[in-house]
Amino acid sequence: MEKSFKLLTMQDLSCMGQCSLTVALPILSHYGIETCVLPTAVLSNHTMFLSWSYLDLTPEIHNIFKEWEKNEIHFNAFLLGYLGKKELIDVAKECFKKFSTKDRKIFIDPVFADNGKIYPGFDEDYIIHLRSLLQYADFILPNVTEASYLAGVPYQEHHDEKYLKKIINELKKYTKANMIITGVEKENTIGEYLVLDDKEIAVDHIKVPSRRHGTGDIFSSVFTAKYLLTGDILLANDCASKFVIDCLKETSEEHFYGVEFEKLLLKEGK
Repeated sequence: MEKSFKLLTMQDLSCMGQCSLTVALPILSHYGIETCVLPTAVLSNHTMFLSWSYLDLTPEIHNIFKEWEKNEIHFNAFLLGYLGKKELIDVAKECFKKFSTKDRKIFIDPVFADNGKIYPGFDEDYIIHLRSLLQYADFILPNVTEASYLAGVPYQEHHDEKYLKKIINELKKYTKANMIITGVEKENTIGEYLVLDDKEIAVDHIKVPSRRHGTGDIFSSVFTAKYLLTGDILLANDCASKFVIDCLKETSEEHFYGVEFEKLLLKEGK
């Protein structure tokens, strides 16, 4: 009998724009994963637009936890994305402690930086707190910029093996998790660097001449679903990277604020 998963994803909800919960929920559900959500904030639209509203839901989370405890709710998988404030890092730890089954798997996509820069609103104190969360993970899925900051290694544009190994050696001080470092760029390729229990694997893809908001959220959602269903890390990585590449190819130039992943879900089976 195929194992069933009750997964909780904890991240923000943008009413407009394809990222975070509006990406994770449909993708994970598409693959047959029962997906529950813990929204950390509600935004009118994501931050790639000129302006946005922001409603912090942190105060309500403790009320949610009280009801989950009364109803004896537990999860055997977790996917964390954009948290946005250090207080929510402690909330995530509390969530793992109270609502995990013994065999739970935790996937952390530490969304806070890209292209060599930290997103507005984050600082070194947030990164320090985030490092403390990595010890709970079975998988971490940072992009190269996030991996550099978490490791305390200065970012460099040339992602050679020496640079990546320096990052990995530092990250191993904070976590024993498998690492999937995304956005590793070479002259004509972009790909992932996988750090598994017993080996390191570089995976390269031909660059698609397009950058869009939300591709990291899509990658982590597909990877999580595929790994839970198959237990095969390499297959999960291949499926996630291919899905992102195909999404970028399908997205029109006019669709500047994300990728049209819905088209791909219609074409793809489980």
